[in-house]
Amino acid sequence: MGNPDVESHYSRGDLASTLSRALEETGLDPNNLHPDDLAPVDEFHIRGQEATQELIELAGFGPEDHVLDAGCGIGGPARHLAQQCGCRVTGLELTREYCHLASDLTAKVGLDQRVEFQEGDATAMPFGDQAFDGIWTLHMSMNVANKDELYAEMRRVLRPGGRLAMYEIVAGPGGALHFPVPWARSPAISHLASAEDLHSGLEARGFRERYWGDVTEPATNFFTAMLERARQEEPPPLGLHLVLGPDMGEMAANMLRNLEEERIRVVQVVMEG
Repeated sequence: MGNPDVESHYSRGDLASTLSRALEETGLDPNNLHPDDLAPVDEFHIRGQEATQELIELAGFGPEDHVLDAGCGIGGPARHLAQQCGCRVTGLELTREYCHLASDLTAKVGLDQRVEFQEGDATAMPFGDQAFDGIWTLHMSMNVANKDELYAEMRRVLRPGGRLAMYEIVAGPGGALHFPVPWARSPAISHLASAEDLHSGLEARGFRERYWGDVTEPATNFFTAMLERARQEEPPPLGLHLVLGPDMGEMAANMLRNLEEERIRVVQVVMEG
C-alpha cells in the first residue's frame, strides 16, 4: 500500500546525517539530546510546538492512554505528547526515512520506552481493531486521496469513546492552490477536503464533534513573520529547511498567498468515537 510519489516528495536521502551536522553546528551533541533541542526541526506543521501544545490541551489525553500519531513525520509531536502527558504513543509513518529517523531520535532523547514508530499507510493501518485510546494527526490528511478509507481506519482502530484530535489544512473557497507547498510540489499528491467535507466525512463514520475551531488567522500571522525573518536573517543551522529542502522559501511564500487568498484554511478538531 502507500503512495510512492508521496514518499518521494518527503524523502531527502541524507536527512539523518544532515540533521546531525546541524545539531553540531548549534553546539549540541547529537547523541545526548533533550526533546526540546529538536523543536526547530521536528515540529513539521504550521506554528510548530505552539500548535502541538494547543492540540494536547484540546485533546485531553492522559497517562493511561495509548495514542496513535498517524502521519508522525520524524516524531516531534509524538515525543512532545508523551513527554507532556505521560502517555504511550505509537507513530505511523509512510516515509521510511522519516520512520527510521524518528526511532533514532526518540532513543537519543530517552523516550523510546514510551514512544515507538511503525512504517505504514494510514488508509490500511497495521493495527488491530480498537487498539488505541486516542488518535491524533497534524497536517497529514492533505496527501490522502481516499478520505473515507482514512476515516474508516481511524474509527476501526479507536476504542469506543476514544478521542480523535486533528490539526489539518483544508480547502478554502478561493480556488486552486499555488504550488509548491510543503506537502506537494504539484497537484498530483495534494488532496484537500473542505472543512465541511471533513466534518461530514467523520460524522458518517460515527464520530461526534467535541470541539471545532478555525485557526487560519494565527497560521497567516505565522507565515508573515517567517517570511519577514527570512528577509532580514540568514537561516539558522537547525530549521525546517533541512526537512523541506531548498525550495522552502517558495513554499512558505505560497502558503501565505494561499492563506490570504482563502485557498486554504486551518482547523483544530476533536471528535469522539
